[in-house]
Amino acid sequence: MAKLVVSSSCCDCFCRQTQTSTSTSSSTFLTRKNKKKFVESSNSFISSSSKSSSRSMMHRRCRGAALNNNNNNNDDTNAQKHADEHGYPHLIVFDLDACFWNQEMYQLYDICESKDNIVDEKTNTVVGAVSGRTVIRMHEGSRKALTEYYEGKYPGARLATASSADTPLAVKIGQSALRNLEIAPGVSAASVFAIGWEKEFDGKMQIGRTPPLSANKAQTHFPILRKFTNIEYHKMLFFDDCTWGDHCAAVESRCVEPKAGLGPAIQRTPRGLGVKEWETALAKYKARHEQYFQK
Repeated sequence: MAKLVVSSSCCDCFCRQTQTSTSTSSSTFLTRKNKKKFVESSNSFISSSSKSSSRSMMHRRCRGAALNNNNNNNDDTNAQKHADEHGYPHLIVFDLDACFWNQEMYQLYDICESKDNIVDEKTNTVVGAVSGRTVIRMHEGSRKALTEYYEGKYPGARLATASSADTPLAVKIGQSALRNLEIAPGVSAASVFAIGWEKEFDGKMQIGRTPPLSANKAQTHFPILRKFTNIEYHKMLFFDDCTWGDHCAAVESRCVEPKAGLGPAIQRTPRGLGVKEWETALAKYKARHEQYFQK
């Protein structure tokens, strides 16, 4: 079995090449085909994965209150009430390029394939999705955010994206990276974003700038998120690197909920979403919520 050893600051990873042996369960996993659509719900995604591998069973059991039955309005209402009581956002929105992960998709040309994934030897988790010769990795704050959400730490909250990828190809590369990157064995980033939403609901993933989207997230991405999710602006939390313009300021000032008089809480991530930025943003949202909405 051919493999390429790759070093990183946090762990030793390796890349399995196309000609891998199927004699072990780990190599079977690395060459598996992702047969699910990008917008498929976490329940369906993980259920299907478990038919061929039991690696994610332990993680499936600990998702807890993060999963909601969207056909039951009472469950949704109770979850949102819990979020308000504990000062959690109802919608956590991530920019992708240079914020959620380390690369800019417009600079890449190849769709990420599972056969090229870079896997952490210690955790057997995909930590790198490969496009050409470029490795796409989640920032540590992004990994922490998805892991905590998956484990049920923020019941009542849901995840979404607002990313202005430059071209249709850049959008497809980003989607393929989300399908391949994992937070735990068998648990892709895409499947975590699907938690809590109705099956095949794609309104949460606003990626690109092809109409009806544009380069202006305050003008297109967020109004669309508001419409499709029915979550008020002031109950959103938005992360953006703001490298090509201050999207955070624009969204905060222009996407204002009329009755509340507030827009989304914001967190700039000029060096990518780190753990500090993640924790700081949650604290800021909670403080604002307590100041304006808790008696």
